[in-house]
Amino acid sequence: MARRILDGPHIVLEEIGAPYERQLVNLAQGEHKSDAYLKINPHGKVPALAVDGMVLTENVAILTYLARRFPEKRLLPDGIVEEARCLSTMAWFASAVHTTFAHVIRPERFATDSAAHVNLKETARDIFWDNCKEINRLLDGKSWIMGAHYTVCDPYAFFFYDLGTRIKLPMHELAAYVAFSTRMLERPAVCKVRALEEDILKGSNAWHGQYYAQPRRA
Repeated sequence: MARRILDGPHIVLEEIGAPYERQLVNLAQGEHKSDAYLKINPHGKVPALAVDGMVLTENVAILTYLARRFPEKRLLPDGIVEEARCLSTMAWFASAVHTTFAHVIRPERFATDSAAHVNLKETARDIFWDNCKEINRLLDGKSWIMGAHYTVCDPYAFFFYDLGTRIKLPMHELAAYVAFSTRMLERPAVCKVRALEEDILKGSNAWHGQYYAQPRRA
């Protein structure tokens, strides 16, 4: 069955259990560049979180906000140093891993010469694979990215595992990452998000289909 990549903020919203409203944005049809969406996020990117009369953008900010807004869910590590390490890991995910993957699937964003696209995609694919191997090393001997404690880092890391499988990288070679993915798939929040997104995208092309954006608390 076609299915959408599972994104971190959506999983975390389900982990928290607070009510929220999903709004779909079709990237393939350019809805993220529409006047209506640019009023939500002038950068024209997803996800966005509308809450308390304001809009938050960027995964690191959204995930950190949700974790701190609901401290009883313990989605950040205890202690200022460990919390900083968690934020540092997410910053690396956002600035390096996520950006590298964008070069694989959207080379036209980074090179106007179409003749350069093949080399750009192949280079980025190799770098993304190295990133996945680094995440595998981070998980070696641990249940979760930060150790024994599940945090907002984990849905973000799981997102990249899903991306790797989509571009047919040999993710099965990364034993710690595979075991982590299995643990993630056993979490009720992940199961619910997967069911919701597969139901919405049934019969459509998952890669070019609809994407969740602007979730908000009711």
